[in-house]
Amino acid sequence: MTTARYVLFPGRHHLLTQFQADYLQRLVDDGAGTIVWAVTSANHDNTKRNPVPYHRREAAIERFSVVTGLRSVVVPVFDTAPTDQFAQVTLKTVTVATGLELTPADTVVACSTPQVAALYEELGFRIAPVEADPALDAVPERPWDVLLRLAAGDESWRKLAHSSTIDVFDRYRLSETVQSVVNDPVVGDEGGLTATRDYRTYVEAFADAAARKWTAVRQYVQPGRIVDIGCGAGAVLELADRDDALHESDLIGVEVARHLYQECVHKKAQGVFRNANVYFYQRNVLGGAVLPDRSVDTTLTFALTHEIWSYGNRRDSLLAFARRIHDHTAPGGVWINSDVCGPGDRLRPVRLTLRTDDGVNPAEPRTDLAALPSAEVAAYVSELSTRARLAQFAVDFAFPFEYESTGEGVVRIALGQAMDFLTRKDYTDNWLSETQEQFCGLDFDDWRTLLTEAGFDIDPASHPLRNDWVIDNRIAPTASLADDQGAPLDWPSTHAIIVARRPHNS
Repeated sequence: MTTARYVLFPGRHHLLTQFQADYLQRLVDDGAGTIVWAVTSANHDNTKRNPVPYHRREAAIERFSVVTGLRSVVVPVFDTAPTDQFAQVTLKTVTVATGLELTPADTVVACSTPQVAALYEELGFRIAPVEADPALDAVPERPWDVLLRLAAGDESWRKLAHSSTIDVFDRYRLSETVQSVVNDPVVGDEGGLTATRDYRTYVEAFADAAARKWTAVRQYVQPGRIVDIGCGAGAVLELADRDDALHESDLIGVEVARHLYQECVHKKAQGVFRNANVYFYQRNVLGGAVLPDRSVDTTLTFALTHEIWSYGNRRDSLLAFARRIHDHTAPGGVWINSDVCGPGDRLRPVRLTLRTDDGVNPAEPRTDLAALPSAEVAAYVSELSTRARLAQFAVDFAFPFEYESTGEGVVRIALGQAMDFLTRKDYTDNWLSETQEQFCGLDFDDWRTLLTEAGFDIDPASHPLRNDWVIDNRIAPTASLADDQGAPLDWPSTHAIIVARRPHNS
């Protein structure tokens, strides 16, 4: 390898290995000087692809530098959309952060990913292939493979990791964090719930509904420590912040989706909140306790529990979540849950008549929507008639879904499945995301049983309800409901407000 003043080492660098230390030492022995660590996805943490926050990665690299004697400079590189200009972006970021202008004349790039290495080779840089070096006698494990050993509980990761990583991971209990995040069945690779969700429209819809949701539950809120789990972009906490009766309360938002959490942090930085005691955490509450036991006076969850049901292990995940809330609730404290809810007789067979004249009616539903861009999916589903959307929904829905066609636009179907479709059919912008979620998995009595099992008392204020706006504007204009003998039926409940209290003596 020709002598170089710098070694540019781009990567996520969640874990450093002993092999990397030995390899970099050989580069230095050949005449290279400073190692420039370009830490990519530096603005991501708590996701399956990026479970370790940047500041901990930086700490391990700096410790590595001290232990090995390798002179290092650490530069955070924020994530960008996929681009063929990745190498140029990284080089410019290094220059802005450090003043170093790395060139092919003075820099070798250490990179084991062929696609990334090729981008630097096109700019004239020499490549040190690290784990992909064909001159090696044996193929070493890459850092990500070692991290997956850790996530699987395989203690052999410690034999492969460098002591600097082991030290930082042990001091800050990062092994537990990595295992929780990587093995989480709910959270996606990039820290959201699905890869297809359009968070822009999600934020807009939730903000529009925030005042209505807050008005419906405000009377049950107890001052003190108030936690909104699944807080979205913080719209409900903004309303709580404006409530003079809560001005001495702590307002805490917990959000798993990176996009939404970052919006909360941005709002706080911009001075949206008057209360100085407003805090946000990017956490998945199923992965472990967010707050100490018996420390929360009011927990709020809006439109969240159906997602835990849908993306987790159904009732088991929901019961684990309820028990987690019970644990952090102070005796006498309250959990207020507002969400969709199945009708009480959701297994009852009904006859559902759907319009066929409000859109196109293909001979068969498509089976390839998952391969299309979201805009094309939205455009296609938007053109379908209500009856044709039912057929498409049956293909894309992630849960068992059966119906029997009994005539032109008429189907025989279980009431719960009918409502799952009817309450979702107009969400064309997020069709592939929404069809991963089940609204009618539990009815109100199921909720009562589950919460009692978790240790809560159910306040008499708890009740199922029907969203008449949705019925009048979305469902009734395109569908009608009858019993199995053809007698008309009223539309059932669609939502529930549940006020669950931890007993004072618990």
